[in-house]
Amino acid sequence: MGDKSNRRDFIKKITAAGVGLSVAPFNILHARDDNHTAQIGVIGMGARGSGHLRGLLSRSDVEVPAICDVDPKNAERGVQIAKEVGREAPELYTKGETDYKRLIARDDLDGVIIATPWLWHVPMAVDAMKAEKYVGLEVPAAVSIDGCWDLVNTSEETGIPCMLLENVCYRRDVMAILNMVRQGLFGELIHARCGYQHNLIPYLFDKDANFGPGTGSVSSWRTEHYVNRNGDLYPTHGIGPVAHWMDINRGNRFVNLTATATKARGLHEHIVDTGGKDHPKADVEFTQGDIVTSTITTANGESIIVTHDTSLPRPYSLGFRCQGTNGIWSVENNSIYLDGISPEFDEWESFDKYQDKYDSSLWKKQEKEAAESGHGGIDYFVRNAFVESIKRGVNTPIDVYDAAAWSVISPLSEMSVAQGGHPVDFPDFTDGQWMTNEQIFKPEEMGY
Repeated sequence: MGDKSNRRDFIKKITAAGVGLSVAPFNILHARDDNHTAQIGVIGMGARGSGHLRGLLSRSDVEVPAICDVDPKNAERGVQIAKEVGREAPELYTKGETDYKRLIARDDLDGVIIATPWLWHVPMAVDAMKAEKYVGLEVPAAVSIDGCWDLVNTSEETGIPCMLLENVCYRRDVMAILNMVRQGLFGELIHARCGYQHNLIPYLFDKDANFGPGTGSVSSWRTEHYVNRNGDLYPTHGIGPVAHWMDINRGNRFVNLTATATKARGLHEHIVDTGGKDHPKADVEFTQGDIVTSTITTANGESIIVTHDTSLPRPYSLGFRCQGTNGIWSVENNSIYLDGISPEFDEWESFDKYQDKYDSSLWKKQEKEAAESGHGGIDYFVRNAFVESIKRGVNTPIDVYDAAAWSVISPLSEMSVAQGGHPVDFPDFTDGQWMTNEQIFKPEEMGY
């Protein structure tokens, strides 16, 4: 970054704005303009981090001077990505698990994107915020209640934003539904459904049905969570959009949760089907139930059913449903029914015309740019929001309170399952300020 003193002054303004405020401390002054070039480091150069690096380097307003990974081969892949697009090779940090600390200590970085195994998210994000770096954190933000509090407390103490990079919040259909909800088309919201329903078996094992260190990008660490835990391991893809529909943390909040889990069969069956009963992993006892169902109640009286279903054969779906006093939308059949608006009483109609009418202005304006990024375009929008927040010197549209409230579903569901489905209460990470907080996820107004 050319002027390091300007960056320090900017960070001081951010931090000063956060002193003494327990909630929404990011009353950040507009210290920059659109000509600012964001300097961003990337920690974790697996498939997800590599995708972020490509996306960042496709922008003329971003430079990536440093990347970090415990595997030097992964880091070198980042160098090749930079060279392919004619960019200067980033400096590499590959000297062990804590070498990321040298990266975040650099004084030429505005922010970092963290795309590492889940257990590293909290310590890396906390250290980065303490080093006065914006944090873009992959999902889930944390896997424990204490971890969620660590993120919130550190962000409040430092005044540094921590954005959960929940890309599904920018999915085209759920953004159209958000527009419809905010325009009152569904009436008063009553109920929603969502989840993560995705056969992950090809990712949780290598081709020989092995998992653990050295077996692959995801199978080397993620499958262990299925051995040691039993709950909704991955709630944010589904709950993020629903939380925006229901103004969670901004006039509403999650109050309590109950969760149940089925028996665990899918992963064991895959091992035996692939390698037989004598396979070295055939005796592993998986704790994670094949299907975990969580029911959340909110302060405003809505209910939400969240489903985690990742270890059985099935097509992909996030299972969205939005239902209010005036109608219902279901992603499963791309259908909608609005009382007094739909042409036939008690019959579904296609959502297509509503998608066109209530389509997000972001998608209309930036469809071409989005089409060149991952996951059908949503990666572009979530990354763009992070970059634009840094450039403008403002809080991110998905903040640390969202990160905590959405991610804490995992440990709470584990607690409820372990207690036979007993209700567990959500922490109030906003300390009561949810009652007066204003909406911050306003992409139609902000343009990102």
